[in-house]
Amino acid sequence: MNTCVIVGRLTKDPEARYTQSGKAVTSFTVAIDDGWGDKKKTYFFPIVCWEGLAESCGNNLVKGQKVAVMGKLTQRTYEKDGQNRSVIEILAREVEFGEKPRGASTSSSGTYAGTAVSDEDIPF
Repeated sequence: MNTCVIVGRLTKDPEARYTQSGKAVTSFTVAIDDGWGDKKKTYFFPIVCWEGLAESCGNNLVKGQKVAVMGKLTQRTYEKDGQNRSVIEILAREVEFGEKPRGASTSSSGTYAGTAVSDEDIPF
């Protein structure tokens, strides 16, 4: 079984774009605190959303906003500067939008830049 559920806050505004074939994809990072005091640690999880969920997240989420994400862990490899690299990320199936940070606009700040990504990057 590959299911993961996390609750945390966005570290920056989501990055929304489209594949060359027109599919929406949005990525963002969620920070999760664990422990307290001197033993407090923060973990950062990269999240990827596709199609309708990507559009919703890209249009409505902002830096600092609390979210609950349910999805599955995925691992992909890519090449950068001649070196093979690997990243583990959460492929979101559901994202629940929580409270926005104080002073955040109620209008969306995550907008689609229209940047194309290769269809080979789609995990399905």
